Formats: sequence, structure tokens, C-alpha cells
Amino acid sequence: MLLSLRIENFALIDRLELEFGQGLNVLTGETGAGKSIILDAIDATLGGKISSRFIRTGSQKAVVEGTFLLDEAIANWLTEQEIEPIEEGCVICARELAVTAKHFRSRSRINGVLVNRNVMAQLRDRLVEITAQGQTVQLLLPNRQRELLDSYGGDALLPAREVVARVYEAAKAAKDALEQRQRSEQERLQRIDWLKFQLQDLEAAEIEDPEELNNLEQESDRLSHVVELQNLSYEGYQLLYQSDGEEEAIADRLGKAESLLEEMQGYDGQLESILEMVRSAVAQVVEAGQQLSSYGDSLESDPQRLAEVEERIRNLKQLCRKYGPDLKDAIAYYENLQTELAQLTDRGQSLESLEQTYQERYQDLTVACETLTQQRQTAAQRLAQQLIGELKPLAMDRVRFECRLIPIAPTATGGDRVQFYFSPNPGEPLQPLSETASGGEMSRFLLALKACFSQMEAPSKSQKTLIFDEIDAGVSGKVAEAIAEKLHQLSTPHQILCVTHQPLIAALADRHFRVDKRVEKPKTSTLSSEKNGENDDKLSVSQSEPRTLVGVTRLERHDSRRDELAQLAGGHSSREASTFANSLLARAATRRKQSNP
Repeated sequence: MLLSLRIENFALIDRLELEFGQGLNVLTGETGAGKSIILDAIDATLGGKISSRFIRTGSQKAVVEGTFLLDEAIANWLTEQEIEPIEEGCVICARELAVTAKHFRSRSRINGVLVNRNVMAQLRDRLVEITAQGQTVQLLLPNRQRELLDSYGGDALLPAREVVARVYEAAKAAKDALEQRQRSEQERLQRIDWLKFQLQDLEAAEIEDPEELNNLEQESDRLSHVVELQNLSYEGYQLLYQSDGEEEAIADRLGKAESLLEEMQGYDGQLESILEMVRSAVAQVVEAGQQLSSYGDSLESDPQRLAEVEERIRNLKQLCRKYGPDLKDAIAYYENLQTELAQLTDRGQSLESLEQTYQERYQDLTVACETLTQQRQTAAQRLAQQLIGELKPLAMDRVRFECRLIPIAPTATGGDRVQFYFSPNPGEPLQPLSETASGGEMSRFLLALKACFSQMEAPSKSQKTLIFDEIDAGVSGKVAEAIAEKLHQLSTPHQILCVTHQPLIAALADRHFRVDKRVEKPKTSTLSSEKNGENDDKLSVSQSEPRTLVGVTRLERHDSRRDELAQLAGGHSSREASTFANSLLARAATRRKQSNP
């Protein structure tokens, strides 16, 4: 419940404080008096869209602040948001607007704590609900009608809708996977062909040993120099072991050295170690000479093998240029191609498997939508019955209404398009609400719809403020009286804030406020400006033209209310209007006594 509203430098209001109460709070005034500014201030307080034009001309800062009654549900929400209470039993919402030469800034606070728009929007939904005749445009949209029906269905329907949303996402994911596979199938097949071509090239080369190229190059050098190697090996053999010339071989010389040391060792045993080294040298030289002789004997010229080796070297070098730069890299590339081909030819799920998965998910979605449709049908019947019951007292005793469900392809919100069908006059067929309801009929329809939803709300939500902005526009006579009665009924469990031009409604007010404009004479005022957090020099602003101000007066005395009701009835100075206003106030007092014996 809205307890108070403080406004500073907002639109045409310089400074204003209002206190509201339980029951029906009514704002009246002439057309253009500024009643909508009060509602704009409440909207801005709770995070509504705002711009610099709402800052009063000549000012650089505006403040709107609303104090609301704190109930258990809101207290729990504040705890979840880690916002501490600052006043017992109250929650204070404030919005500061500031403008400089280049920037417009807006800050929202809850109990002094800075909050973003999303947090404020959550609190707004718990505190107020605004109904205006301008909402008829939204009400005529099928999507809005579906949202209203689902909200009316409440706990019995909303879980089924959540299931539909969840299953829809699963079906959408399966469909996306299927379509992605279908789109990429051609590219995949082309890639497989290319991989197979490269693999065929590499497989034909039979590359396994990364050192093969180095080994072949060495073999090529040996086969290309067989004669040279034979000659050199024979020459080495002669030097080491057996010489055909006059010069002795190394082995012979070492043999002589061995004989000398043996003779010397007979006289000095310390030469034993030297003798062993020479003996070892003799053995190694003899072994080296024999192996070198065997190596030379084994060498044979093999032109065919040399040609094979050189051909293999050329092939391997070509592969290195294509897949290298060296043979080790070419082998690694070959292994990567094999891995990629395996992945492309065995991707976990085949196209047929993905198709089956999508069909299964779509079937799950269809079943979930059918369940939701059944819940909506039940809610639609209850809504139609209750709404007709609320409309009949509003001078629409022969009204007919249906909430029809038209099948559509399954979506995240179900498989139904919801459309309200309406016939206010007997003998006329049901037609879409958008095609048949007049402005006055739409006003009553909105009020009846609000009454249906208010009866569903739990007691913990009874403190929500219902705001009606000229819901009575376009109606008069019995219809206006019926709307007044309905608003009075709603004000019992709720706080109602209503902007009206109807004396029948204003007479029932528990608190009555008159909004008016006045023109202020020119004066010179001193204004201080702020920029970048620092106080600039004060500026003297001379007002050369009159200023318009909006004021609000609470009407408590009987004669003040009588005069205002007479004015609304069309004649402030008319005796008939005053008499009519007195009768309205008397009837309202009687009705209140009956409601609160």
C-alpha cells in the first residue's frame, strides 16, 4: 500500500507531499490540470521510463519518493536482495533525476540502497498494478490475451507451461543439431574425399620410419662410390695388417714392439702394464685390418639397387615438400589425416539417429502442449464464467464472452493462440474483442478483468496498490455508477488510487484530492547547479514570464467535496449541481456504513 508520495521539481510540480490511505483514493480536476503527473511520478519512482523533460524547467535535479507499507512478502524479498529496513513497517523507493549540459542521469534507491532497473521492476510488480484505458491496445493482442489467461490459470496451469518451455528448448536443440548436420553433409563428404585422396598418396609411400630418408641418402652415397671404397679399404688393410711393399705394416711393427717389451719385462716387472697395452693394440689392429678386408671384399657394384634407392629418395623428398617439411612432419600429418577421417566417418550420431531424436523430442513437445491446452481450456471456462459475472453489474447484463483457443504450431508458450470473443448486445454474434468493443465497453471489460484477478490473489498480496487512470473515460449514467460500485468493492481488500472525471466515483472516495494548476508571477530566483560532482558558481535566473505550477489539495470538508463534485457534474454555481453533489455524498456515506457496520 502506498502511504506517501514526495515530489520535487518534477514536471510542473515544484514541491509536493501527499499521504494516501486504505480504500479508495481519488484524484479529480479539470482536464489538463496535471492529474497524470501524479501517476507519472509514481511510475518514475518505481523504475518507469523517464527522460530529462520531466525535470522542472530551471532546475537541474528532480526527486520522486514513495513510501509503501511493508508486508511479510515484501520483507522476505528485501531480505533476499540483502536490503536492510530503515523504517519499521515501511519500504522507501526513490528516484533522483539530474541533468547537465551534456548528460542526463537517473538513480534508483530502495531504502537508500542503489539498485538497477531489473531489481526495481521486481519490487514494482509486488507493490502496484496500473490499469488504464490506454491498455486496451495491448489487451487486443493475442499474446497479451494468452498471458492473461495463463496468469488466471495460476498454479494449476503455470507448471504445465514451464514444462512446455523446457521441452520446446530440447526439441529446438535437436532440430538445430539435425539441420546443422544436413547443412554440413555436403561439406563433410567433400572433405572425406579430399582426406582419402591425401591418405592414398601417403599410404602408397608406406612411410613409417622418420630416419628412412637419412638412411637412404647414406646408402646412396655408398652405392655411388663402390670402387673408391674398395680401393681405400684395400689400402687401409695393407697399412694395418699386411703390406705388399717395402714398408712394414702397423701390425708387424707392433709385433716387434711386443717382442722388445717381453724381453724388457723379464728384467723389470713394472713394464707388464705397457706390454699389455701393446698386446691389446696388436690385437685391435689385426682385427681392424681383417674387418676392413672383409668390408672391401663385400663391396659390389649394384646399379639396380642404386636406382631404387635414388627413386625412393626422390619420392620421399616430394612427400616432404607436400606434407613436411621433413619426413617426421609428413608422418605426423598422415596420422592426423587418419584421425580426422575416422571422426568424419563415425560422428557418434548418424543423420538417421538425429532425425529420430528430433522426432522423439517433437513428440514430447506435442504431448506437453496438449496437456497445457487442457489446462488452458479449464481456465478459459472459469474465466469466461467469472468475467461475465463481473460484467453484468456493469450495465452489461446480456453480455457474452468466450476465451477461444486456436491451434497453432507448437512454440515455447504452447500450441494455442488465445483470442477473446465478445458480444455486448443480445442477438449479435460473438466477435473478436478487437472488432466489437467500444471505448466504454473496453473500460468496463478492463475493470471486470481486474476484479477477476484481484479475487485470485492470496491474502499476502492484499496490500498491493491498484491504480486506475481514467478507467471511466467514455461512460456516463448507469454505467458510471456501476463502475463506481465495482471500484468501491475492489477498495475493500485493496488500496485503490483512481484518476476520474466522474462525480459518482469521486463521491465514494475515502480520500479525495483535487489537482489544479496555478500561474506564478514572475520572480527572480537563485538556482545552484551541479556538474561532475562539484558545485559550480550559483546562477541567478531571472524569470521574465509567469510559471505554471501544479498543486494538489486534499478535500476533507463536506462543502469542499460538494463543490468539487458539483464542478465535475458540470456546474459549480448551479443549485441543481450542488444538490446532486450532496445526494451523492449522502449515498456514499450510507454505502460505507453498510459495508462497515
